[in-house]
Amino acid sequence: MLRDTGSMPSFIDGAVVGSLREAHYVAPEIAARNDLAERRTRLAAIVGAEVVPRLAMLHRAVGAPDPVAVLPVSEDEIAALGRLLLGPDVAAPAAYVTMLRKRGVDADALFLTLLEPAARFLGVLWERDECDFVDVSLGLGRLQTLLAVFNCTHAVPALDRRRTVLLATMPKDPHVFGLSMVAKFLRSGGWTTVEELGPSADRLSTLVQEGWYAVVGLTVGSDRHIAPLTAAIGSIRAASRNRAIGIMVGGSIFNKDPDLARTVGADATAVDAPTAVLLAQKLLDAGLHRDPHADGPWGPSVAEGVRAV
Repeated sequence: MLRDTGSMPSFIDGAVVGSLREAHYVAPEIAARNDLAERRTRLAAIVGAEVVPRLAMLHRAVGAPDPVAVLPVSEDEIAALGRLLLGPDVAAPAAYVTMLRKRGVDADALFLTLLEPAARFLGVLWERDECDFVDVSLGLGRLQTLLAVFNCTHAVPALDRRRTVLLATMPKDPHVFGLSMVAKFLRSGGWTTVEELGPSADRLSTLVQEGWYAVVGLTVGSDRHIAPLTAAIGSIRAASRNRAIGIMVGGSIFNKDPDLARTVGADATAVDAPTAVLLAQKLLDAGLHRDPHADGPWGPSVAEGVRAV
């Protein structure tokens, strides 16, 4: 959990709001559209009618025995933030999530009980044709922005170049559709993706050693790939130029047994492509906190950028 924020601010002021660039979190062609305000208004209405009630139901269903999963806010507050999530103004929800952090809510609680369910529900709305791909991309962009604000990573140096994901399937695994869909959503969310179909463990190690990746995403289609997947993850961590690289896995076997992700050495798993976008942001944030003094190939350190927030 990202509990120790050190010298990072527990408030958000006008200068920080002014530094927010949601364009980091959506593809340039989406950010340049001239109908964004109209789309955000429509999407906010959908969120109010569809997503907020589900968030409230989820909040009531969360059990007290698991302190990580409990978000210590009321249903009314969840509803208020839900309506703010996708409105035209980023300052209000940014101030809200920063207030939650000041109250002691940790990143895992915010992610598990609010932002991640919101991303999943956006995916459901897209599957039901109640919103289109651009709408979902805008929503995921806002969710990524809020997560970055919460974790104080939204103003680190060379942020665009740090938002790079390596995606790969396992050798001889014919299930490539899921990977291509995740790549599509990641690119719409402002990420640069590098895609490899069936690379060897040595190839993956070379890639992460020669290039800087925030996250590696690996998909598998059956349990016969578990052993090579586990070996590949170990090789990636050993060779990675980014010492705090995040690794997420996907596929039906992980949907059936999410705990398997930890067993193979990954950090987390995502149930669908929209959730994978937000998970990538979470892993990037976590990596920047774990290794804040690691310089990438861009010059200034992350630590300097975080202190400048």
